[in-house]
This record gives sequence, structure tokens and C-alpha cells, in this order.
Amino acid sequence: MKRKIAVAAALAATLLGTAACGSNSDDKGTASTDTKVDGTGKTIKVWLMVDAQTSWKNVVDDATKRFTAATGAQVNVEYQQWANHLTKLDATLAGSDVPDVVELGNTEFSKYVFNGGFAEVNKSDFENSDTWLSGLSGACELDGKTYCVPYYAGARVLIYRTDLFKAAGITAAPKTYDEFLADAEKLQTGAKGNSKFGSFYMPGQYWYAAMSFVKSTGGDIAKKDGDKWVGQLSQPASQQGLQRWVDAVKKYSKADVTKNENDQAGIFSQGQAGMFYGNAWEQGVAEEVRKDPNDPNSPLVPTKVKGKLAAAPLPEIPSFLGGSNLGVTQKSANKELAAQWIKAFTDSTSMAGLVKANALPNASSLMDKAAADNPTIAPAALAAKQSWFPPNAEKWADVEKGNVLQTMLTDVLTGKKSVADATKWADDQINTTLNES
Repeated sequence: MKRKIAVAAALAATLLGTAACGSNSDDKGTASTDTKVDGTGKTIKVWLMVDAQTSWKNVVDDATKRFTAATGAQVNVEYQQWANHLTKLDATLAGSDVPDVVELGNTEFSKYVFNGGFAEVNKSDFENSDTWLSGLSGACELDGKTYCVPYYAGARVLIYRTDLFKAAGITAAPKTYDEFLADAEKLQTGAKGNSKFGSFYMPGQYWYAAMSFVKSTGGDIAKKDGDKWVGQLSQPASQQGLQRWVDAVKKYSKADVTKNENDQAGIFSQGQAGMFYGNAWEQGVAEEVRKDPNDPNSPLVPTKVKGKLAAAPLPEIPSFLGGSNLGVTQKSANKELAAQWIKAFTDSTSMAGLVKANALPNASSLMDKAAADNPTIAPAALAAKQSWFPPNAEKWADVEKGNVLQTMLTDVLTGKKSVADATKWADDQINTTLNES
């Protein structure tokens, strides 16, 4: 995946379309690509995370080559580290020498959209925008306007023990939720006598998973009603999904109800569970863990589940996505050129390159082909077709910091509160926090 794709100037112009970058920004700072702009003599600065440099630099180089052929502008790509990128971005945006394009994680974008850090973009200018993954695009939308462009994704999947499936007479991954429950029951029965075994490992404060179950029955966390946010967890559809999750956890999980999912792959690797719900990359973590978990440079060692795992979508359960988006900074002096570079870097050609590098493309319409072209990512690609994003509210981060959802889940699983009482309490906390002036 390190070869470069040479593209002639004429082809580049065709791929980028007659809408090659840039009407002038309007007085609201909109970054558009609807007319051609001459970028000769100009250079745009792009901040991407280091993943792009280590895993698909050829895709970056190809998009840049096509962009330069179409506009005459050059591109200076600077690769950032996840550990300090937000601190660095905050300091940079406070000044005048800002990058024109910035990558942020999908859950990081909302803060900067609300703070006016990014310019509005014209959604229809970008390929596949009518089927962008909602788990990415949710962070980009505010009051009917779009402020970033989905880039790539990773999805949560059902990771399971093939040896235990075979022993229990299960011949394939479940295709419906009822089949999933039946498989969990068979695994539990097969381990009868082992009090430590749980067929479905699910930590009690894994709120991304619990809210996926809420979404599966048409429920929601919160919705905006006029200028106010209203918690939705106490609504019947939400309670139905949460009860579905609670029932599965109580019956099939031996995970700690007071813990989150951060170390679930390592715990699963010890061989005391049949299935767990995690990011696709957690399969590799479960199969090989660090000899010293506190030393990132220590060697990987095989675990009890090495070579015994496979993955599939958790049927009927929409996935909360990890991933990144791209935005044009509000202070950029080259908004149109910046938008056109993003257009090239997120078009179908670039998405195909990301698929080859084991990343998920940014649109549901591309997932079937992605799954066919790269079997390695097929389970995650199929899972990502249905995705969700937390309420895109200015104060949502405060709900997360306050552990509202985690407390609600633990209260239910420990019997401290009923689903009805716990969800009512959570709605009250959400309403207070999101509507705080």
C-alpha cells in the first residue's frame, strides 16, 4: 500500500470536476468549490494526524497531486500527534498563522464548530455527501449548516471465539438479534460448571454499547426542541432498547458492572468469555497483548485466544463510530483552495485508497464495495452502514465528564434503580447540563 498512483493533469481535472475550487468566500466565511480558482503561487497548509503518514501517505500524495494539477496551488502537509494535537490547535487558532485544513476526531469536532473555529462548507460539493456516515457527519452539522467533511471511520463489531462456536454447534455468526441471543445461550450452556465464564463480555459502564441498543429500538439520548434540549432516555422506545441491553448483560456477562470498556480486549484474552463488542482493531489486541501493559515498547505475546477469533456485525445494533473529519479553519486565507483539497482527499478515488489501507470510507454507499474489495475490514464495513452520533450539543462534553450515562447504567445493573427511575434521573441531568447558560 506504499505505491503512488500517477494521475495526468487532464484526468485530475476530470476527477475534480468542473466545480474545481472556489467561489469567493461569502461574508459568513463559506468555503465553496463551485467555480475554478487559480492557485498558482499559493500554498495551503494541511494538518493531518500521523495515521495518514504511517498508513496511507500514498493516498495523501495522490490527492495532492490531483489538486495541484487542477489549481496550480501547492500543499504543505504537517502530520500531528494525537497526544498533543488539541493543545497545539488551540494555541495556533488563537493566532493568525493558522492551517487551512485540519483533521480532528469525530467526537472532537463539535467544540470547535460551536466556537466558530471552522468555516461553513457546501455539503453538495463533496462526493457521496448524500450518504455520509451519520456517525461522522453528526459532528459537522449545526443549525442546518455543515462545517466539516467526513474522512474515515472505524466501527464496533461482535468479536467471537470460533472454537467455542464450533463446540456449541454454531456454524456461522448471527444474522439477527434473536440468533445472537440463541448463540449466547448455547455458549453459556456449553460452559456450565465454569462460574467465571460469560458468553457475552460487556462492562457495565460501556455507554457507547448501551446507547447503541437504545438506538436499535428507535430511542435517543436527547433531542432539541426549539432552543432547548430535551432528554429522551425515559421515552418508551429508549427504555425498550436499554432494557434489551440490561437483559443481555445480566444474563450473559460476567464483566464488572462498575468498569468501562477500556481494557476489555485484554480481559477477553484470558479466555473466560465467548463474545465481546469492540472496535474491529480490538480483535488483534485480544489475540496478542503487550508483555508489559505499561510499556508500549514491550513485545507482543500470544494469548489464549490467538487464532481463535473472528468478527461480524452485531445484528440490528447500530454502531458508534470512531474516526476523523476534516474542516477549513475560519481564519484561513485560502478557504476555497482548502475546500477543494478536501474534496480531492475525500472523493471516491481517495476512499478506495483508504479501503486498501484497512480504513473504512466515509459513506454508507461505499461500504458494500469496501467489504468486497478488502475482506479484512468487511465486518466493520457492514457494521458501519448503520451508525449514530451523540447529541450535537454545545455542552455534551459536560454530560460525558459528569458520567451521567455511566452512573445510570451502573445504577440499573446493581439494582439501585429501575430502568424507569434511572432514565428519568439521567434525563433530568441531561436537561440541566445541556441547557445551562
